[in-house]
Amino acid sequence: MDAIKNALSGSSNTSKPAERNANAQETSSGGWGDKLNSALGGGKSSEAKEDYLDKGVDAFQQHVLGQGPQDNESALEQAKDEKISDFIRGQYKSVSGKEFPIADK
Repeated sequence: MDAIKNALSGSSNTSKPAERNANAQETSSGGWGDKLNSALGGGKSSEAKEDYLDKGVDAFQQHVLGQGPQDNESALEQAKDEKISDFIRGQYKSVSGKEFPIADK
């Protein structure tokens, strides 16, 4: 019966439940990938160090663009968000002649 369900759903996961749990644990947090991401400036610890403009960019991406939770981004995603906030700061300064009211961290 499971083979029929898998065939209909397009899933080819025929491993036993114990094997599936072991595979899920390998991809969960705490692995080498998370340590590398944290070392490069990503992860939850780096999210806490963001300024309010970066948090606003994250909120816009999550709620308006529907890109999902922004609370544990990779270092690449955080660098992209920083570029967006730097662009906003630059445009604000070029229009108003003043620095953006929220200091960059």
